[in-house]
Amino acid sequence: MRFLPHLLKRFVHKGSLTVIGPDGTRTVFGSGEDGPKVVMRLHDDKLDRELFFNPELVAAEAYMDGRLTFEEGSGVYDFLYLFSVNRKGLGSHPVQQALRRSWRALKRWHQSNPLGKAASNAQSHYDHPPEFYRLWLDSQMIYSCAYFPTPDASLEEAQWAKLRHIAAKLKLEPGMRVAEIGSGWGALAIYLAKLGVHVTAINVATEQLAESKKRAEAAGVLDRITFFERDYRELTGQFDRVVSVGMMEHVGVNHFDEYFETIKRLLVPGGFAMIHAIGRMSPPGSTGPFIRKYIFPGGYVPAMSEVFSSLERVGLWTADCEILRLHYYWTIKHWRMNFEKVRPEVVEMMGERFARMWEFYLVAVELGFLHGSNMVYQLLLANERDAVPVIRDFITDGERALTAAEAAG
Repeated sequence: MRFLPHLLKRFVHKGSLTVIGPDGTRTVFGSGEDGPKVVMRLHDDKLDRELFFNPELVAAEAYMDGRLTFEEGSGVYDFLYLFSVNRKGLGSHPVQQALRRSWRALKRWHQSNPLGKAASNAQSHYDHPPEFYRLWLDSQMIYSCAYFPTPDASLEEAQWAKLRHIAAKLKLEPGMRVAEIGSGWGALAIYLAKLGVHVTAINVATEQLAESKKRAEAAGVLDRITFFERDYRELTGQFDRVVSVGMMEHVGVNHFDEYFETIKRLLVPGGFAMIHAIGRMSPPGSTGPFIRKYIFPGGYVPAMSEVFSSLERVGLWTADCEILRLHYYWTIKHWRMNFEKVRPEVVEMMGERFARMWEFYLVAVELGFLHGSNMVYQLLLANERDAVPVIRDFITDGERALTAAEAAG
């Protein structure tokens, strides 16, 4: 190896990484202390150079293609755990610093999501067969951060608690009109419709909408939900509440003002919105190359400074902000463990390369919420300063009332 040792000597401080070259030579990096011991085999001479210049993308692609394999421990999990606890060492290398500067310079181009392109970007991720997601999500197929009353709560319990938490924040009354921007597989729309409101739910993923309608019909609330395949910028009308869960990550920093202006326009006087999305506690950055290319094209996790700067420009009141720090780590850990149990079925349905890609994705994001700067935030937004109750007790009171109602059937 000619190139890779220059990077790995500076990178691996915790744990150890043994690299077996195509010729069988073994080179060990790191002391082996305070981290996992990983053994990685390179099956291609070109990987030495390719990994040196773009390790975050090439490692994933090489694993997907079988050019890079792991021979001991927990494979991808241990490898990415080693990466996550040593990420500062990687970022300090001059070549990696230059690469990150180029990503930041191109972030607005990477995150361009005009009408049409935004739909195709979302469909590339969400329009996999519903049967695939059904294998490893909860029974309601909720594909966003759960809300854990305790760390040891089950995924099912935590996703029900998330629906309850959001509904309590919305402070709904029967007959209200609610717009949901990005409706997933319909779990939140169904839950809210059962509380006596009418939901207008929009999505750009065709498969998700079809599945949502089936679920709403089975739940007996299809008459209270209007599903549209529509971009958020095309939604018209006036609503008492607007809710958006796991959608803002797909907007792109170029379009934050459009997104919040749309919410501002949709609200009736005295109405308010609830936004649930992934953010970062670190300064503005860019989307990593593997996630950008294979998982969420056009996606971006914003710094909170970028979110609040846009809200200032648009002129919306932030009436409440809650930061969920470890909830998504717990959520994705459940997803990853569920996925591991059904991996043979995933391979049969989607193929080995896809299964490896998804495995790499789930592990990477799980550890990003454990050791990285990612978290989830929930905002209550309004045009008027007093549209949202000024004391937060209404949220806890609402959750208790909903819990009691659910227990009573």
